[in-house]
Amino acid sequence: MLLGTVLLWSLNVTVTKYLLDHAFQPLAYATIRYFAAASLFWGFTYARERSFTIRMADWKLVALAGGLICINQFGFVYGIKNSTAATAALILGTSPVWIGLIATAIGFEKLQRSFWVAAGLSLVGVGFVAGGTGGFSAKFGGDALDVLTAVTWAAYSMAIAPLMRRYSPFRISALVLGLGWIPLAAISARQTLHQGFHFSTLSWIGFGYAVIGPLFLTNLLWFTAIDRVGPSRASLFANLQPFFAVIFALVLLGEHLNKWEVVGGVAIFAGIAFERVRRRPIPVAESVPE
Repeated sequence: MLLGTVLLWSLNVTVTKYLLDHAFQPLAYATIRYFAAASLFWGFTYARERSFTIRMADWKLVALAGGLICINQFGFVYGIKNSTAATAALILGTSPVWIGLIATAIGFEKLQRSFWVAAGLSLVGVGFVAGGTGGFSAKFGGDALDVLTAVTWAAYSMAIAPLMRRYSPFRISALVLGLGWIPLAAISARQTLHQGFHFSTLSWIGFGYAVIGPLFLTNLLWFTAIDRVGPSRASLFANLQPFFAVIFALVLLGEHLNKWEVVGGVAIFAGIAFERVRRRPIPVAESVPE
């Protein structure tokens, strides 16, 4: 289940790049995709739990998570549209580092010196990846949006952490996807209304995959697997995601990495691996921010 989840997530970057280049406008893609995924989650969660009720005090975290998902999707589609799938995958792979930085900034935990070494190594790697696309001005906008995607995903992960201790991941996913879709649909209205749908069969297959695979099915697999093997072992599998994502982009889209992007990718992988092996978080408070 863990390996299947990672592969589904990894392929999503390549599929999204293909769909944005051959079928959808970026915001129309994000809006329609998230509407379909939210509908699946609402139906699945209601059939499973018969309720979407959460405490009134928890709605502020749901609203924050929904806003972060909206920004995340804006960065995701435009970042991939304006960069390559391979470089986007490398930059998105820095999410664990951003989670650590945000956790430290909000006082959730205190990280040891080894984390800062890993963070510096990964961020230097991002610099090489961005510079390796032909100079920092060539695709800087796309690379910057990829960084925004990684940062907002990290912030989203921190925002839902307290909620995941009180509710099922399916209820939280249904509520956050639904609430995050509202502002996303509003800012995407113009593109969505002018979006044509005369796509090839391959594009429709890709869109179906993008909804069911990385958004819906992975949640079922991931949280079931975590319940069986624990989060630490699951996180080791998650580290493979950028590696597989780059392989998919190189093989299926015919992309390539130049020597500086390879150096940057190695630095990012090394930083994340070092952080996972050496990280020993020291809690600074018993309660988590809400």
